[in-house]
Amino acid sequence: MNPVHILARKGEVADKVLVVGDPGRAELLSSLLDSPKLVNRNRGFLVYTGFYNNTEISIATHGIGGPSMAIVFEELHMLGGSTFVRLGTVGALRQDIRLGEYIIPTGASYNLGGLFFQYLGELTSVSATPDLELTSRLISHFESLSYKYHLGNVFSSDAFYAEDEHFVKKWSSRGNIGVEMECATLFFLSKLKGARSSAVLVVSDNLSTGGNWISKEDLEKSVLNGAKSILTVLSKLKQ
Repeated sequence: MNPVHILARKGEVADKVLVVGDPGRAELLSSLLDSPKLVNRNRGFLVYTGFYNNTEISIATHGIGGPSMAIVFEELHMLGGSTFVRLGTVGALRQDIRLGEYIIPTGASYNLGGLFFQYLGELTSVSATPDLELTSRLISHFESLSYKYHLGNVFSSDAFYAEDEHFVKKWSSRGNIGVEMECATLFFLSKLKGARSSAVLVVSDNLSTGGNWISKEDLEKSVLNGAKSILTVLSKLKQ
């Protein structure tokens, strides 16, 4: 089967891929690569391939939500991607987690049904956890730079505006420290397809303290620092 949304050719997508939700963010981060080449713009799923520390790496847009992530992951995997790190934003569910800090997920909760049911054909679950070695390397690099990060489970929600006054208590009481929309899909599909994946999430808001949002300038600073760290880890990772 050939990709129908990512119209790059085989060989134009690197085996190591940094994935982000926002095409504007993909465009921004492409400036960190040497000799970046835009290999897909179809459907707004911008994909750039270039070099970081002499290692070929792609930066790709996955859009918003699990179904969009699933389509992009599947097609990037068809084109040769085998190691994926998501750089995105997350709403914190714990009061001590501050805006601009990072969450490195150790797992992702999700609701049964939806795309998971379509892949599995039954109401069962597959552990949505990241690759241990890749995640360990990310943690070590963030530690070496003294970046403030938090380890824990996140909840991957399918509905951005479905939160109510019980949302924080419900999901934090189940061991989740943040909420976002794509990690469970990425980790789940990576297991099914034999790929490696992990994630680094910038805390953009904190639902447990009233939902204040990070400034655009502080968000961009944390995103750029996180991206450089991910690219460094990917460039040193053996396939």
